[in-house]
Amino acid sequence: MQIILSMNNLRTYKPPINLLAGRVILVTGATKGIGRSISNSLIRHGATVVIHGRNTDALNAFSDEYKDLDLKPDVVTLDLENTNEKDYQKLSERLLSEYGRLDGLLHNASILGSRKPIENYSSDEWHKVIQVNLNSAFMLTQSLLPLLHNSSDASMVFTTSGVGNRGRANWGAYCVSKFGIEGLAQTLADELKDTNIRVNYLDPGATRTDMRHAAYPDEDPESLPTPESLLGSYLYLLGPKSKGMNSIRIIA
Repeated sequence: MQIILSMNNLRTYKPPINLLAGRVILVTGATKGIGRSISNSLIRHGATVVIHGRNTDALNAFSDEYKDLDLKPDVVTLDLENTNEKDYQKLSERLLSEYGRLDGLLHNASILGSRKPIENYSSDEWHKVIQVNLNSAFMLTQSLLPLLHNSSDASMVFTTSGVGNRGRANWGAYCVSKFGIEGLAQTLADELKDTNIRVNYLDPGATRTDMRHAAYPDEDPESLPTPESLLGSYLYLLGPKSKGMNSIRIIA
């Protein structure tokens, strides 16, 4: 059963600095926006962080920011539009060899696609958005589930959207992909409810990101909360405090 919670109080959650010590967490879409802010915070709270993106230079530049602090995140370059099952399997084998387990998986990467009616949507763009936002999440999750099972306390978090459970005109494939993400999260949560893996999904709401600006170009970005305002919510969900929470749709 899906539970929906409005948890604005999580934004003010103040975790201990060692909250995630010893945990290995992978973040997709980590080079900018919400993914980058969360990755920075996970590192600062003790996690070994594996950062994903499609641009190797951007990932390495991000990782190098920590090279003198003994906190340097691991880098995974995958183009989610074109990555196949073998690529995901190679990643799983690499992480298994290096870490033996995965304690957290944050599905954050997505693309917006066009804001136009379904009637005018191109099939090529439709397939691209669904591939990046939904199909890749399925394939990545499936390949990494053995590592999550190896953890004694694993948390999987999906970033959803305000259009993820209610259709809205002109949101096209992005809207449909987020419906799919919520369905995937609910299905996984039910299948894994008797295991060590919990699955939840978070709607961050209007946030000052490049994607939000692309969707609402006339909106004043300075009027929106920054990605940093969401850190408490994500830290809570990826940390031990959320143990026992499962299949919850959180409105941050």
